[in-house]
Amino acid sequence: MLGANRYGKSDVRLVKVTRGETTHELRDLVVDVALEGDFEAAHVEGDNTGLLATDTMRNTVYALARTHPLDSLEAFGAALVERFLRAGPTVTAAHVRIAEHPWSRLTAHSFQRGSGGTRVALVSGPELRYEAGIEDLLVLKTTGSGWAGFHRDEYTTLPETGDRILATIVTARWEYARASGESTWAGVRDTVLESFGDHYSPSVQFTLHHMGQAVLDRFAEIERIHFSLPNRHHLLFDLERFGLDNPNAIFHSTTEPYGLIEGTVER
Repeated sequence: MLGANRYGKSDVRLVKVTRGETTHELRDLVVDVALEGDFEAAHVEGDNTGLLATDTMRNTVYALARTHPLDSLEAFGAALVERFLRAGPTVTAAHVRIAEHPWSRLTAHSFQRGSGGTRVALVSGPELRYEAGIEDLLVLKTTGSGWAGFHRDEYTTLPETGDRILATIVTARWEYARASGESTWAGVRDTVLESFGDHYSPSVQFTLHHMGQAVLDRFAEIERIHFSLPNRHHLLFDLERFGLDNPNAIFHSTTEPYGLIEGTVER
């Protein structure tokens, strides 16, 4: 029997320029669409009756972007979800994921590709549910972190330390009880950045909980937040063989293998 299934259109690149009298606004988005419903005939019998073409999904994204403001990614995502639920005769659920590449303004009409993480918005229906998130937010602190007191056995070689580099690439997802304003995403990102650096971290696990608690304390509308934090190790390089000391100054940065710490902080 056919089990759970879905289909859609991914990596729809959308750039919208809103031309004001004196300045232009730029939004650079990547939209993914996934639909669920009664698609058994297409899978089992090769009957495509009632199936919405993925090409139509792509065109819908561009058409709605022309007529719908992009002031709120969540509102745009909700508009797409509602459209796909109406347009697909056999569609029972729709999921839209929007990732925004940030641009920072140089002049009224020129921009520079920004930093500070990729913004993500996720909307699902028919009962609208909203999630938001951050991806590719690289953070590092050169002190104020350690790793000690952990369990040791015959295969443990890692020395304990009370002063190490802590670096990670933050991926975070949080759920809203309702669609929030545009300022909330920036506020959550700023809270994550502030709380990453404002404490001594005995572990990535401790920092994960600390950041999550800071977000929930500040934003009552957020129900829970999930973090995925790869530990981007910076290993003290052995310079003794060259007759040099290394007072926590020279490190070898590695990308693999790496520790991966994940967790959810909720009310």
